[in-house]
Amino acid sequence: MHTQRMAVSVSVLALLTLAACGTESGSGSGSGDGSDTVQSDVPVTGVAWSVDSMTVGGRRTEAPEGSRLEFDPKGRAKAGFGCNHISADSRVEGDRITLAEPVSTQMACDEKTEKFEKAALAAMDGELTAKVSGEKLTLTTEGGDTFALSEEKPADLVGTRWAVTTLLSGETATSVPAGLPKERVPHLTFGEDGTVHGNSGCNSFHGKAEVKGSTITFGPPAGTRKMCPEAEMEVERAVLAALDGPATYTIKGSTLTVTSKDGKGVGATATPATAEGAQEHG
Repeated sequence: MHTQRMAVSVSVLALLTLAACGTESGSGSGSGDGSDTVQSDVPVTGVAWSVDSMTVGGRRTEAPEGSRLEFDPKGRAKAGFGCNHISADSRVEGDRITLAEPVSTQMACDEKTEKFEKAALAAMDGELTAKVSGEKLTLTTEGGDTFALSEEKPADLVGTRWAVTTLLSGETATSVPAGLPKERVPHLTFGEDGTVHGNSGCNSFHGKAEVKGSTITFGPPAGTRKMCPEAEMEVERAVLAALDGPATYTIKGSTLTVTSKDGKGVGATATPATAEGAQEHG
C-alpha cells in the first residue's frame, strides 16, 4: 500500500501525535505493558502547544496567529494553522506514528495562511523526531527541517473574551459557519460578579454563571429577541443549549470547552479584549 503518500494530508497531525505520547529520542523506555501510550520523562499529554515557527531549507517562517496543536491521553490528535481544524485517531509505537484518516474542515484561508499550511504539510511528509525541553517542543523532519512549539499557558476563564468556534453534540463537533457576519459570531465573557454576557449567534444575552471547581451553573439568559437568517438561528440554538444549567468546563491554552450534562457544548478560543466593544452589541 502507498501509505506514506497519504501522510501529506495527515502529517500535520503526526507531530501532535508524537508529542501526545511524550516520546523523545533516547529519553528512556516505554511502559512495557503493551499499552498505546509511551511514557517519557516529560509528560506532554493534555498540553496545548502553540506553533511558533517552521524552518525549511534553512529559512525560518513565523507561524500564522492561532497555529496550535493539542491532543488527549487516548491519542486523539488535533491541529490547526490559523484556519482549518484537523483531527484524527492516532497510535504511537516508540517514535513510529500511525494515523487514521483525518477529519478536516474545508474553509477558505487567506493567502499567507494557506501558503504556510501547504509548506508545513510538504515539509512534514514523513517521520518526525521530537525533543522536549522545559516548555519548548522541537520537531525535526527526516530532511532536517524543524518546527518550534511552545506550551500555551491556560487563559483565565473570567475576563477573557471567548469566541465560539465549535459546536458540540455528544461525540460530534461542528465548526461555526465561517460566513457569519462579524457582529453575529457567538462569543461570551465571564464576569467577576458571577455573570456571563455575549452574543449567541443572533442575539446578545446576559445571565448568571456560578463557577465552582470545574463546573459552571448557568441561569436562564436574558437578552434581545431579534430574528436572523436560519443559519444564525441554528448556531444560536446550539450555543444556548450548551449554556443551560450545570456544565463542566476545561481550559487548555487558549481553548475553552464547555459541556452540559446532556452532551451539548461549545468550544471557544480566547480573543483580544479590544474586540469586545466592537462586536458586543450587534
